[in-house]
Amino acid sequence: MSELTSDGFLGGRLRIAQPRGGFRSGADAVMLAAACPAQAGQAVLDLGCGAGVAGLCLGWRVPGLHLVGLEQQAAYADLATRNAAANGIAMQVVTGDLARPPAQLRSQIFDHVIANPPYFLGGTPAPDGGRAIARREETPLSVWIDSALRRLRPRGMVTLIQRADRLDAMLASLSGRAGSVAILPVAGRAGREAGRVIVQATKGARGPLRLLAPFVMHRAPAHPGDREDLTEAASAVLREGSPLTDLFAKVS
Repeated sequence: MSELTSDGFLGGRLRIAQPRGGFRSGADAVMLAAACPAQAGQAVLDLGCGAGVAGLCLGWRVPGLHLVGLEQQAAYADLATRNAAANGIAMQVVTGDLARPPAQLRSQIFDHVIANPPYFLGGTPAPDGGRAIARREETPLSVWIDSALRRLRPRGMVTLIQRADRLDAMLASLSGRAGSVAILPVAGRAGREAGRVIVQATKGARGPLRLLAPFVMHRAPAHPGDREDLTEAASAVLREGSPLTDLFAKVS
């Protein structure tokens, strides 16, 4: 693994060690954590946890969770364990393949599963092997979703963040197994197409699909140069650790 950097998340409330030249989590992991409606005392699995950013952001916001991370790459699993300890958040990290989870994980059941599966189907691999594995889809997205659903208790919830153009594959994999699906499009700027979607579904539910209003990340209609222009809502999530869960709640 390359040289490590110490990166601040949630406005510096968390300090996370990440490889300078390897896979580095960013806003997507924070958004994923913000969308998970876990409550104190519940069990949460972070599939493909990397250095632990999503799980630790969630653990910071909701103390008292039973947090578990599964990570294929041993170096990143070790880093996640160290990051959890450094931030004073209890998180068990298991090294293993989500397609063939180790016995210690198969014996556990969870209230929530969160995941940020690799985004890219092909293209030139990143020169750093760890980054290439984290970004390129070697394990099909359908297997990620199958693994998540297998680890959930009945009526447990899966929360995923993925590229918007993979939404059809996500819905196909959830069909017949999880319902009450809510989709939050995430757009870089107002009036732009969503580049990401956060999808949340309940195992065994049969409720209708809901398409939520887009969440907009930046204020200016175009990139304003080398300065931050987050919307107030995006800044609250990324800098203050505010949840996105109210956006997923049904409006009566």
